[in-house]
Amino acid sequence: MNTLVRVGRHLTHTPGAPARLPVPDGMTVPLGCDAVAVPARLGPLLMPRLPRVGCVYSDDTYWWWLVPADSDYAVEWPAPALYATGAILPGTPDALTLIHRPAGTVPYTPPIPLYLTLCRLTGATPTWSRPISA
Repeated sequence: MNTLVRVGRHLTHTPGAPARLPVPDGMTVPLGCDAVAVPARLGPLLMPRLPRVGCVYSDDTYWWWLVPADSDYAVEWPAPALYATGAILPGTPDALTLIHRPAGTVPYTPPIPLYLTLCRLTGATPTWSRPISA
């Protein structure tokens, strides 16, 4: 099955079609794969504050962090972050580069530390800390 998935990822990308962030060879995605994009100016501020960093890609505008699928469940990622289900990128980014690859075989950045750190940097209140209205 992994071979079929890898073959599918390496198929020629049709211009104008949405692109999917690739998972590096030798890595597995046992929990599925989504991505969180943050503006490139925030990427270098996030990286050193995280206890573990998975695969991170960059283009001219965003840093893209691979997270397990459904990392948006019951969570509103703070603006200006973008959440990409299936790690499918909106549009076609130019010059997408893998800037960090973790040791091991799992490409994920843990989503809760990423979320909390992003909330802190953007001044957003985490979803579970907001007042509940009746």
